[in-house]
Amino acid sequence: MAELPPAPFYACDQASGRVSSQALVRYKTNDYSVPVVYGHRDVRLRGYVDKVAIGRGGDLIARHPRSYEREDVVFDPVRYPPLIEQKINAFDQAAPLLDCGLPPEFETLRRQMEARIRKAGRREFIQVLRLLEAFGLDDLHAAVKTALRMGAVSFDAVKHLVLCQVERRPPKPDLDLYLCLYLPRADVGTTSAASYMCLVSEDAR
Repeated sequence: MAELPPAPFYACDQASGRVSSQALVRYKTNDYSVPVVYGHRDVRLRGYVDKVAIGRGGDLIARHPRSYEREDVVFDPVRYPPLIEQKINAFDQAAPLLDCGLPPEFETLRRQMEARIRKAGRREFIQVLRLLEAFGLDDLHAAVKTALRMGAVSFDAVKHLVLCQVERRPPKPDLDLYLCLYLPRADVGTTSAASYMCLVSEDAR
């Protein structure tokens, strides 16, 4: 009986490719996303029956379900927030995030953040999405729902809540700090006697 080969045998088609400026690499007729840090670098691809694995050196950097369409683009939305964070105005045109299948509470969170602190709110929402780099979608979704229910709509609050979700401990957000930082302040002037006299004067009747 023959000895086993010294290197493992991969039952797949192997190819090489180069990552584009959009963090995509082509295999057959389709493009697959990789982490943005690998832009303009050479990578190796393994095309299996059901998946495409992308590696560089000895590391696996991306894996996607294989598409048998033509000119298809397969994104992993989690990889794009670091790039969009640098070009925040391109958020609404970011193809990987337009239809990424996030629960509707994420869009509600975004709208409330932008309504309260405008452009800074959009940046905070991107930071919330970046939490997917460290936490699972289910845990982050639970934290977002809790933040909306509590009215604590900020990145710091969501991060605190997702940590509590993972560690299974009750949340204790600092709402006093949140009120100071994120709610608009109302300037109330001191009423003068002269203003009151204007109200009771003959001209005001």
